[in-house]
Amino acid sequence: QVQLVESGGGLVQAGGSLRLSCVASGRTFSRYAMGWFRQAPGKEREVVTVISGGGGYSYYTDSVKGRFTTSRDNAGNTVYLQMNELKLEDTAIYYCAASRVVHTSPSTYDIWGQGTQVTVSS
Repeated sequence: QVQLVESGGGLVQAGGSLRLSCVASGRTFSRYAMGWFRQAPGKEREVVTVISGGGGYSYYTDSVKGRFTTSRDNAGNTVYLQMNELKLEDTAIYYCAASRVVHTSPSTYDIWGQGTQVTVSS
């Protein structure tokens, strides 16, 4: 069973950058699609990005296209989320999650990290 631990969140000014990391335990990391999701106070959890097991396919929600980049290092069991040009509306708890299928719905992901807070200030 894969377990996930995120890191890299914090407080940043609008226009700044952060890089989130998600380290997975276990030997089957490359078999999982990895998603980054976020949840702001009072809002539903939403998909940010998804990357396939081999890294050849990635999806970005419209609001982060051109600003965020997801990547993965299967040898190091790590997936990354590089966030540039951060906006106030990017403030949320960010979660990484693993799924056997490439999908954007949170319900298809059965392994979740604990989340990391990203706060963007003006």
